[in-house]
Amino acid sequence: MAALLRLENLTASYGPAPVLQGVNLHVARGEMVALIGPNGAGKSTLLAALTGTIARRSGKIQLEDENLAQLQSHEIVRHGVALVPEGRLVFAPFSVADNLRLGAVRLQGGSRALRERHDYVFGLFPRLAERRAQAAGTLSGGEQQMLAIGRALMSAPRLLLLDEPFLGLAPLVVAEILSALNKLRAAGLTLLMVEQKLDIALNFAERAYVLIKGRVALEDSTRNIARRADLSELYFALATSSPSAESTA
Repeated sequence: MAALLRLENLTASYGPAPVLQGVNLHVARGEMVALIGPNGAGKSTLLAALTGTIARRSGKIQLEDENLAQLQSHEIVRHGVALVPEGRLVFAPFSVADNLRLGAVRLQGGSRALRERHDYVFGLFPRLAERRAQAAGTLSGGEQQMLAIGRALMSAPRLLLLDEPFLGLAPLVVAEILSALNKLRAAGLTLLMVEQKLDIALNFAERAYVLIKGRVALEDSTRNIARRADLSELYFALATSSPSAESTA
């Protein structure tokens, strides 16, 4: 499959010291890829660099035939990239319907298209349909996560980025959200997900990148990674070593 997203030698920082150090990564159109690694590895920083919320020092961010590396956040959204941020960040005083409407920045087609996207999200998450007039701040944590995903989908993105979407959620809610994400993948949406939980990442995604200290330390299919008898030892060994890019494919 052709790559929808390709990063080449991407470096990025929050200050003078770089956090990402020459990251190379690709995601095929319609693929689900997981980005895993210990705390402080640079996973969320990578999504921030992708969406233009931190400074990129060098490298290329290619979305099909367009280089996004010099674009601002709002321009990147218009090119079809949407982020579900860690911590959900819903607008607590606003209703569910109004939160969704705020996500429709890129949407074309006027009020009819807006109604259709609302219906699409409500079909994906029936709980939100039942609570459409309810203030977002009164929702449960799982419902707020559904709302954050729904808000990102309102712009009809080509690429959906998810930052720790299952953090702090009960197993039943995790299963419900995974079911919705599987439906999105079956419909052809491309997903890149940061996930700390190896069991979720390796069961859900097709490929995974292990990020350590701002570099790609390992890239392989999740099937191959999950089959490794030394997975735990490898994971922690990488986290405590000075990584260099490698692949076991």
